[in-house]
Amino acid sequence: MSDIRIFIDFGSTFTKAVAFDLDKEALLARVQAPSTVDTDVSLGLREALDRLGETVPVGDEDIRRAVACSSAAGGLRMVCIGLVPEYTTEAGRLAALGAGAKIVGTFSYEMTRDEQEELAALAPDIVLLTGGTDGGNKKTILHNARMLSELQNGVKNVIVAGNKSARNEIEALFAGTRQNVVYTKNVMPEFGRLALDPVNEKIRELFISRITDAKGISRVREMIGGVAMPTPSAVLEAAKLIADGARGAPGLGELLLVDVGGATTDVYSVARGAPTKEGAAVAGLPEPYAKRTVEGDLGLFHNLDTLSGIAAQAEDLYDDRKAAFEAKVEKLRSARSIPEDADLTECQLTLSQLAVKTAVDRHAGTVKLVVTTSGEFWVQRGKDLTQVKTVIGAGGPVVFSADPRRVLAGAVYRGDAPHILKPKAPRFYLDSRYILFAVGLLAQSDPAKALRIIKKYLQEI
Repeated sequence: MSDIRIFIDFGSTFTKAVAFDLDKEALLARVQAPSTVDTDVSLGLREALDRLGETVPVGDEDIRRAVACSSAAGGLRMVCIGLVPEYTTEAGRLAALGAGAKIVGTFSYEMTRDEQEELAALAPDIVLLTGGTDGGNKKTILHNARMLSELQNGVKNVIVAGNKSARNEIEALFAGTRQNVVYTKNVMPEFGRLALDPVNEKIRELFISRITDAKGISRVREMIGGVAMPTPSAVLEAAKLIADGARGAPGLGELLLVDVGGATTDVYSVARGAPTKEGAAVAGLPEPYAKRTVEGDLGLFHNLDTLSGIAAQAEDLYDDRKAAFEAKVEKLRSARSIPEDADLTECQLTLSQLAVKTAVDRHAGTVKLVVTTSGEFWVQRGKDLTQVKTVIGAGGPVVFSADPRRVLAGAVYRGDAPHILKPKAPRFYLDSRYILFAVGLLAQSDPAKALRIIKKYLQEI
């Protein structure tokens, strides 16, 4: 008898269901149904499971064991508050992105009343409050804690991950409020040293225990095993597994994963990113080994105007050609699918490659020659990804593209931009079956099987 395991992704548009046969280490089926997050999320789940049952012999026990991730209702929306933008605020942002969050706002230094009102209007799921190294500056984090404690509407959950010396005073500020306040270790306990894992863990715990309830997903807990993490976090878990491997199953090594969607383009790198240029010094915060960035202005459907503008600058289009190009973009906007027309296909390929290129340009590190009175020095900021040998493409605009290799070429190092440290000679793969989220979820219980499964279905191009 087969060991069938089901994995669910509650998306804002579609609810996806994947069934694996763990005995055969094979994909049995992947289906999707329209999400019903605005009414009763269980309705979309039931439809997806019904569709799954048409091809897979799914039993009640299989459904009860199903595990899910979610990006429904806008995903996990977070605001990060810190002391200095380049340090504690950035450290908080890295922690939140690594936990699968969508950053809807960042604030630094002492918040103003206008910023307090702006934060309340954002109504994030979680506010991450950082600031000061342990034993360092307390004034700013205490001021910002006071501003947060005054917000009885708009801020329900606060994670405090700043100067531990301020904790008792922060507890006193939040005493008597209706806010749920969680304390964890400082995200930057010493200058230049990050501690992201404790913050990630608290974010995930909050997501599972409280945020999913607020988004209506609690109604499906009677049907399935539960929601384990945000969808981007599941994809990051899959990327780490593919790179690092599992016991008895070697990985592919350091990699870059680009997920192009209709609203965002997400980039994941699992790489140390140490300098390869001789003598280069690293500036800024250390980069996390497993890093995620989200570009909310590079979705292929919701951000066509932005991508069209980037294309016009990159191609140096003259007025007549620009008008023709913009006309094609308008047709793509109304089509909202993979075009059949040759001209529209070419236009979509151009925009898709630009989405990949721009997102990876922002994600990758840079190197710059700095001239000082002591001589010339190379300074690197961010990760050096030039030696990364694997690039994985995901998302409809890549997977269903007429030429996915051309789209993913946007992730590759360019001689005319040598300061951007992108992969120089990678192999290209596709998540052609859309199962990365399921692999990331399975990896939590059986990483070796999860790795062997994804290796079967990653399509090299």
